[in-house]
Amino acid sequence: MVRKIAYWGSTALACLALLGSLTYLTGNEQVVAGFTKAGYPQYLRIILGIAKPVAAIVLLLPGFALLKEWAYAGVTFALVMATISGYMSGEGVKTWILAPVLLVLVAVSYVTRPPNRRLIGGSLPAGTS
Repeated sequence: MVRKIAYWGSTALACLALLGSLTYLTGNEQVVAGFTKAGYPQYLRIILGIAKPVAAIVLLLPGFALLKEWAYAGVTFALVMATISGYMSGEGVKTWILAPVLLVLVAVSYVTRPPNRRLIGGSLPAGTS
C-alpha cells in the first residue's frame, strides 16, 4: 500500500509540474526571458512545451510500457539539464531548485511503479501492446 501511495503521489505531482510546461507555449514574457537569459533558442521552448506535457500524459495513462520508459528517460534528461543550466547560469537556489526536486519525484515514480507499467526483461508485460 505504501508503494502504491508513493507511486501515485510522486507521479501525480511530477505530471502536474510537467503539464505546467504548457505555459512555454504562451509566449509569456517571463518564460521567453528565462530561455533567452540561459542562451537557449526559442524553438527549444516550443519543443519542451509540447514534449513535457505529452510525457506527463504517457506516464498517467495505463499501458504503453515502452513509451513510458522513453518518457521517464526524456523527462530525466530534461530535468538534469535544467538543473545544470540553472546552477551554471549563476541563478539563486530558488530559481533552479525545482528541477532537482522534480527529478527526485520522477525517480520515486520510476522505482515504485507497478509491474504492469514496466518493461520486463526488455520486453512488454504479457497482455499489453
